[in-house]
Amino acid sequence: MTVSTTSAPQGPDEVDLHDPVLHGEGEPHSVWRHLRRHAPVHRHVTADGRPFWSVTRHQDAMRVLRDHRAFTSARGNLLTTLGSDDVASGRMVTVTDPPRHAELREPQIRALTEGVHATAGPRMRQAVRSLIAPALDGAPVDLARTAARLPLMALGPVMGLPAQDWPRLGRLASAAVAPDDPAYAADAPDGTRTTLAAVHHEIFAYFRTTLRARFRAPADDLLTRLLPGPGEDARARAELAVHHCYSLLLGAATTLPHTVSATVLAMSEDARVAEAMRQGPEALTTGIEEALRWSSPASHVMRHTTRPVELAGARLPAGEAVVVWLGSANRDEAVFADPYRFDPGRTPNRHLAFGYGPHYCLGAALARASLTAVFAELLDVVGGVEVCGRVEHLNSHFIAGISRLPVRLASRRRMPR
Repeated sequence: MTVSTTSAPQGPDEVDLHDPVLHGEGEPHSVWRHLRRHAPVHRHVTADGRPFWSVTRHQDAMRVLRDHRAFTSARGNLLTTLGSDDVASGRMVTVTDPPRHAELREPQIRALTEGVHATAGPRMRQAVRSLIAPALDGAPVDLARTAARLPLMALGPVMGLPAQDWPRLGRLASAAVAPDDPAYAADAPDGTRTTLAAVHHEIFAYFRTTLRARFRAPADDLLTRLLPGPGEDARARAELAVHHCYSLLLGAATTLPHTVSATVLAMSEDARVAEAMRQGPEALTTGIEEALRWSSPASHVMRHTTRPVELAGARLPAGEAVVVWLGSANRDEAVFADPYRFDPGRTPNRHLAFGYGPHYCLGAALARASLTAVFAELLDVVGGVEVCGRVEHLNSHFIAGISRLPVRLASRRRMPR
């Protein structure tokens, strides 16, 4: 989350940004700062010979993300697909350009807004209360593991998924967004692509089975709202619903737990962070926006040029992969004063944690509502945080996440039983 001056690279090609270990055990922020200053749009080549361009400045990131005509998402939006086109193009919103993008996005937005936001706050506060209550006696707790349970506690009831399935789905979602991390790569020792293929197959099979059951017995839940209506192409819409479910699951697994863990870690390092966020609803709101900037849980998104493009003085040919490093853009000194300090009162805060342009995260409102509830509860009952062991980060070039965060929590007040 921070940067040191001792580990700065000597040149833009000295460090491999494609290497997941750099992001888990190294200091990508040092590399990004060097690139912002010396090579803001720079061509890299992976160890196995696949090229991509890194975009590290805020203004250049915004241009790439808003211009879908010059920078398409249809060939894949993550480095895990670098060198091959994404098979979900045209069926999943994240890898589809306008105008088709709007056709896919609208059902998800409609399903999410129909009664979901109203219940997000109370449901998440209750979830946090139940998760942290055992830790308030001073016993150590791995907050990263605890926070990893939050996405399904938020989405599970909304989607009508049985509680006994949540742990399995949570692990699958984590493996899908961080397949290089040892915790998940061990499930498929043949490599990242094997891990992804196995995880994708299991997630898609689960939702196909669940949606078929919901088609036979509709319920008042998000899955039922995603099913085809009268007069619609049932087969095509049902398959789109599977992709929608996959997107929602991975979106929740990406943002919620890692923003919580990174922010609690910041609170342990500076007690003033929590105190500032306790000063009322407005302070909590600005604090959560800073938490999103600070954590930047989705570390990158990828596009491909559709034609020759000039960007920040670099000439990019058509057909080139372009990786926007959101974690770097959210530390850009030209936009954020003192960017390596967690400032709960930072305003304005033009972070790109949810992206920008047509692909702005469709779950952003639900994520903000969930984070508001999580921190409202945490700040109400937790008086202090002490890290009591080694903090470990995910080995992932996509998720800027914490995989282990052992802490002791001090209670502010007695929680109701």
